[in-house]
Amino acid sequence: MDLPPSSYHDSLEELWDEEEEPEEIETVMKVVPSVYHQYLDVFSKVKAEKLPPHRACDHHIELEGSLPPVGVIYSLSNQESDTLRAYISENVEKGFIRPSSSSTGAPVLFVKNQNGGLRFCVGYHKFNAVTRKNKYPVPRMNQLPTVFNGSSISPRLICVVHITCSESRRVINS
Repeated sequence: MDLPPSSYHDSLEELWDEEEEPEEIETVMKVVPSVYHQYLDVFSKVKAEKLPPHRACDHHIELEGSLPPVGVIYSLSNQESDTLRAYISENVEKGFIRPSSSSTGAPVLFVKNQNGGLRFCVGYHKFNAVTRKNKYPVPRMNQLPTVFNGSSISPRLICVVHITCSESRRVINS
């Protein structure tokens, strides 16, 4: 199976950050089939701890002529408060979220894990209700043979995704 060349890097040396442990790289290389080695960077723990760089096309969310909804604030138990503080401090440190002065927000909920801990969840359903819907559905796999029937090119298509590009870099307050 031939894969398209990666547009993000030219060699295995460029895949991993210098901070990455050599043992970790070797472990991943043993588990991942060699045909996929050009995409090994998706398994990098160091790269997973930071946001990707801004690119020519950055995704943004458009609201349908409405202001974002005001979120409900629920009271939290001590364990939930501790979990929330830990989540916020960890993700602010990584740069995944930042302090916000927005008057809107989404409710924070917690679900108990099997190990007794708490899983952090955010109820975005009110935001989803005012978000402009993308009208480009992904074709169903059972329809693809008829779409490409008789074509002179036989692509190996797994999925088609439409990404809206923005000229300005917009960041959602967290």
